[in-house]
Amino acid sequence: MAICHHHQPSFTIPSSFPFTTNLSNKSRLHLPSSFRCNLSVTTNLEPEPVYTAVKSFAPATVANLGPGFDFLGCAVDGIGDYVTLKIDPQVHPGEVSISEITGTGNSAKLSKNPIWNCAGIAAISVMKMLNIRSVGLSLSLEKGLPLGSGLGSSAASAAAAAIAVNEIFGGKLPALDLVLAGLESEAKVSGYHADNIAPAIMGGFVLVRSYDPLELIPLQFPVDKNLYFVLVNPEFEAPTKKMRAALPKEITMSHHVWNSSQAGALVAAVLQGDLKGFGTALSSDKIVEPRRAPLIPGMDAVKKAALEAGAYGCTISGAGPTAVAVTDDEEKGREIGEKMVEAFMAEGNLKALAMVKQLDRVGARLVSSIPR
Repeated sequence: MAICHHHQPSFTIPSSFPFTTNLSNKSRLHLPSSFRCNLSVTTNLEPEPVYTAVKSFAPATVANLGPGFDFLGCAVDGIGDYVTLKIDPQVHPGEVSISEITGTGNSAKLSKNPIWNCAGIAAISVMKMLNIRSVGLSLSLEKGLPLGSGLGSSAASAAAAAIAVNEIFGGKLPALDLVLAGLESEAKVSGYHADNIAPAIMGGFVLVRSYDPLELIPLQFPVDKNLYFVLVNPEFEAPTKKMRAALPKEITMSHHVWNSSQAGALVAAVLQGDLKGFGTALSSDKIVEPRRAPLIPGMDAVKKAALEAGAYGCTISGAGPTAVAVTDDEEKGREIGEKMVEAFMAEGNLKALAMVKQLDRVGARLVSSIPR
């Protein structure tokens, strides 16, 4: 059979307008009228599959970005999860079965029961949105991201599954509905937060303006500016639920004002392509990072090493334990990464792996398909 290769997702994301939906009616979209024609909404009509099988990819993500706890995140190029999905007559119509999970070392911990698996939960949610009742689907998950790494592992699985189910039935749902499907998965695994799943699906930087109703604002980083993420992942697991439990229940007004101003500066720096301002704001969280850093052996020393090596900024990626630094030069990024790895070993007694990656501007997408 013919195999088609895809490099772009089939949905269009307006770059300057927010997406909004009412959570009590997930198919309802509030967008400027000029954009409504670009989006398909959930209907009671069951779409026919247009492929017998598809393979999708969703990228890693860096959430929080320092002061942007639970409302800012971005996608990272070159690493992520793959999902292969096929129409399977052996699976009960309207249901999904997980046939295989492969990849990184700790992926063996994942359940093949779709109602307890990130990819399975998102796939089921999209099938319900599309009203799929006539065919069953078989899903295999290839993990490229370690669990509990702070790189959006659960979100990558959910995003890859959501886009795969949507595309096998012709790409009927808009990006926002796919984010909602992924949010169902995230809620069961690590909490109801969209700062990983939104950029994993939409690509680039995304601001979560509101959760009820859900409103997402894509932030366009200038294409002519260089931005490199230095990601240093130590051999240490930091479960999101544990790291969220360490957060303060209340904060002072002065810390609220400080973090709000830094988050505003971070958004301005993204839109302006101001790497120095971006790094300064990234490094300036006074609420979340001070509580989480002591739980990651050597983290304070790693941040200091990154800044001394010339990084514009450094913080914890998501809930950790991955540390993320930013620079505008790939070779400089490798040097920064080496110093961060050394600091993890010297101060935390942890082996670590460094990667230098760019911004993923595309998000989840098909990489191949087999037409019917």
